[in-house]
Parts: sequence; structure tokens; C-alpha cells
Amino acid sequence: MDKIAQRLDALREEMRREHLGAFIFPSTDPHNSEYTADHWKGREWISGFNGSAGTAVVTLHAAALWTDSRYFIAAAQQLEGTEYQLMRERIEDTPTIAEWLGKQLADENDKEVGLYGMDCTANDVQQLTSELRQHGGLTLRTNFDPLQRIWTNRPPIPMRPIVPQPIEYAGEDTLSKLSRIRKALREQHADGMLMASLDDIAWTLNLRGSDVHCNPVFISYLLISTQSATLFVHEEKLTAEARQHLTASGVATAPYTAVAEGLRRYPEYNILADPDEVSHTLMQVIQPNEINSHLSPLTSHLLQASSPVPMMKAVKNDAEQRGFRQAMIRDGVALVRFLRWLKPAVEAGGQTEISVDQKLTALRAEQPLYQGLSFDTIAGYQAHGAIVHYEATPETDVPLKPEGLLLLDSGAQYMDGTTDITRTIALGPVTDEQRRIYTLVLKGHIQLQMLKFPDGASGTQLDAVARRGLWKSGLNFLHGTGHGVGSYLNVHEGPHQIRMEYRPAPFHAGMTVTDEPGIYLEGRFGVRIENVLLVQPYMETEFGRFLQFETLTLCPIDTTPVDVTLLTDNERTWLNDYHQMVFDRLSPHLDDSDRQWLYAATRPV
Repeated sequence: MDKIAQRLDALREEMRREHLGAFIFPSTDPHNSEYTADHWKGREWISGFNGSAGTAVVTLHAAALWTDSRYFIAAAQQLEGTEYQLMRERIEDTPTIAEWLGKQLADENDKEVGLYGMDCTANDVQQLTSELRQHGGLTLRTNFDPLQRIWTNRPPIPMRPIVPQPIEYAGEDTLSKLSRIRKALREQHADGMLMASLDDIAWTLNLRGSDVHCNPVFISYLLISTQSATLFVHEEKLTAEARQHLTASGVATAPYTAVAEGLRRYPEYNILADPDEVSHTLMQVIQPNEINSHLSPLTSHLLQASSPVPMMKAVKNDAEQRGFRQAMIRDGVALVRFLRWLKPAVEAGGQTEISVDQKLTALRAEQPLYQGLSFDTIAGYQAHGAIVHYEATPETDVPLKPEGLLLLDSGAQYMDGTTDITRTIALGPVTDEQRRIYTLVLKGHIQLQMLKFPDGASGTQLDAVARRGLWKSGLNFLHGTGHGVGSYLNVHEGPHQIRMEYRPAPFHAGMTVTDEPGIYLEGRFGVRIENVLLVQPYMETEFGRFLQFETLTLCPIDTTPVDVTLLTDNERTWLNDYHQMVFDRLSPHLDDSDRQWLYAATRPV
């Protein structure tokens, strides 16, 4: 019996003991993180699927996994040979979790569904509770975690050191940030708040850690009141410098596991908790329902509202913007050296998806202030490029040939900025279809960067600009077009996004966002081109303020697969101007050989 089958058997034994008809495993942790520490990768452990987004659901007789279009191909491969049925989200006829459970449990005696409340936000639990009630009268139980019993070798919570982020890179001290947060809370008539989001805490306190792979954050909670702030954290992780920094900033510390008790002792009249951030279990500590009345609520009133911190964090100050530009120069130098090496190395033979990933990582590691990758590199050659979040393994790794397309999505963490870039590279001759698709993606990429738009527009209103030419040709991609990027923080940052689905968060000057349209033809190839942009003022008229994009990423876009006849004059001008900027900013930092290569790579088209 394979390990997934053994784990499902152990789970079902616990479910029978607890009289549960099903159990749900989300991808998140108690902090609603997109990427989690190994300790909370229960969905991966129970299913074998390792993508960043997905939900596993297990009944006594069936199992299914829901994920989005980024992972359709990878999930199908990883679930093969297990009893899991792949549920493709946003595809017609795919049932919701509640719909599927309603049918699966229709003839079962046990109508209770398990979901551990610490690993799911209050809003998600509330929505799921309502949907389960509608589909078969199912009820949700949130106080049981079977993984505590069956995951015998479960990784511990990370205990890595926490260090201050220098003010020269942060640009604003912690006292100032806490003051701004308290002012924003007063405007919402709140005396304080519980902060659970790890990158929000790191940004607020100007601290960084390494508890989560590729994300410089640390496991903690932050409780703010009108006069005090307490960081709930494993205190042995705090370096002497971090302790001194917190003391100077007026922030006390308490054990990570004491957060519930800290909430019960909270002294103010009311408290804000974001139901899209705070776990269901902790929300019940603040305001229990009749079923959980034994939790001893605090005496303060609960205000369920959006945290003001993500929007503050999204608007980069002058030091953060300066840091991004400097980080992009160092990243660009590494990328130029890599691209100059790539094609001759492939022609010489012996290169694979993994080897080029290792080469690029090594070149980045040579750069000052390098702290690691911002996410695991996606190096997909030909058909693997159609797997949106493909990550080569020794089992899937393929040799590169001097032909076709290599999709390379990568990024790095520097102490002064975070990078995220995708280039699709022609390693040799390409087909007419590849040339056409590449050019259409490039056109969408350029059109978005040329856009002028009103201050306060949402990313949903901008999204169609990048897709217009693709839609005209009957093409589309199902992932987002752009996401915010942290300042030496998480590579995916909100609240603003550019995507087809409605996202109301407004765009303002100072925000960073990616521009990454793509097209993926399963079994053939994929194309994606990505830069990081900075939102800048454009003009102010009687109709208000207008914004534009400044391109931060500095790396040539491969022009060899471009069908220039498909580009408009404006698109061609943008591409040539971009390449001139790349050469002007990177060439002073390159040796003669790299400079000559870059000069050729940025020639006007």
C-alpha cells in the first residue's frame, strides 16, 4: 500500500472514532498564508499534491482535490495512482466542495464535516457553514485536528532567528507605523486590532525572519491597543538586536501559544479583527457563539472589518522604491550574465531544466544583499512551459535542445527589494505557431505597461487591456495578470491585483504590481513575459488624478521569436525604449563581454 493510501486509512479511522462523515484540508495556516511552513502542509501530506493552492476533501469512501488553473496539469500528475479525484475550479460542471459533499454524504449516517478552525479564516468558515447547510443539511465541526494524531513525523514550528530590517531599507520606523495604524483604527472606531498576517507583522515591526520558504517572515501574532503592542512569538527566536529594536519601539513580547489568553486580557472597549485574516478559532475567542461559549470571551466588542495594514504596506515609500530600483539593477546583472551563458551552453549540450535553474541561482547569489530566492524557479522547456507553476524534479527534468522555447519564471530576495521576472527564451528555431503566440503575449504585456488610468481604478478594470489582443484571437489565460510585490517581503502581496475576477482594491501611486500575461498550450509549449511595475503619477486634470506605470525590471526581452509585423508602431517604440533603458542602466555594472552581449540583445527592432 502506498503512503497516501496508508494516510487516508489512518485518517478514516480517526473520522469514524469522531463520527465525522468528511474532513477538509485547506492550504493555509493559522495566519492565512499563501505559502506555509512545513508544519502546516497538511493538505500536501494527506494528498501528495504540493501546489500552493488547493483543498483536499476526504470522506469515508471517496477523496477529491480542488485547485485552480495554475495547477491543473501538475495536480493531475501528482494525484495519479491515488483515489483522489481532481476538481478543476472555475471549469463548467465542477461541483463546489459543499455540493460534492452533499451528494457523497446523502446516504451516510454521519452528517458532520470536520475542518480545523485554526487553519481557516472566520469568513471562510462562515461561508462554508452556510453552503454545507444548504447542500444536505450538513454541519461543520472546527475543534478537531486529526493531523495531531496521525502525522507522526510532523515538522515542528520553525525556530529560526528574527532580525531587524535596517531603516535605510524600511524607510519608516516602527513607532511611526504603529502611530499610523492606530490613527487608521480610530477612523474605523476601533481601539486596537489583532494582526495575524505574517508579512503585515514583519512590515509593521521592521523585522524579518525565514520561517517560510522564500518568504522572509516569522510565525507570530501582533496585538495592538491604544497604548501598547504585544508580539506573540517564540521568544527564543529573537536576536539581541531584535529584542532591542522591539523595546525601543514600545513593543512587548509574549509566547506564541499565549495569543488566546492575550485576547482575553485585552483591556480596550473594542477590537478590530479582519475575518479574512484571523482564524475562526481565534475569532471565537473574541466573540464565541452559543456552541463555543466555554471559550470565555473578552469583554470588548468585536469589529469585523478589513485590516488597514495591507493598503499601507502596498504603497511603497521613497526608501522602498529606491531599494526596488537598486535590487533590480543587481538582479538584472545576474540575468544578463545568465542569458549570455544560456544559449551557448545549451548548444554545447548537457544542460537541463534543473541545471539552468542552479546556474541562475548561483549568479544571483553573487550579488550584494542577496538573501535567497523569492519563490522556487519555474524552468519549463517546451511542453513543460505549459504547466503554469511547473517545478522540475529529478523525475521530470528534461535536457534542453537548441530549439523551441524555455519559459523561465524566477525571482530573488534582496535586503532592499524583491524581484519577480519571467522571460520566454527561444533556444533556437521556433515554429510559426510559437512565434505568433509569443508576439501576441508580448503585445498584451506592452499594452498594459503603456496604459494611463485614473487614480483609484481597480485591477479588474485594467485587466482587459492585457487580454484584448489575445481574446481577439480566441486565446485566454486563467491566472491573474498581475499581483503586488513586497519590499523584501512576500513576492505575492495584496490587496490590489490585476485579474478578470472582480477585485475592488484601488490602485494608487507607490504600489508595485507585476505584468505577466501568458498562453499555455497543453502538451506543446507555454509563453509568459513578466516585469515588475511601479505605479507613478501621470497628470492631474479637472477630471482628477491619473496614473501610469514605471517599469522596474531590467532584463532584455528576447526579440528573436517576435513577429515584428504584428507589432503596432507604439508597441515597437515601447520595446525599443525599454531596451535602451535596460542597456543604459545595466551597462555601467557589466564587464566588456557582458556589455557587448547586452548591446546586441537590446538592438532596436
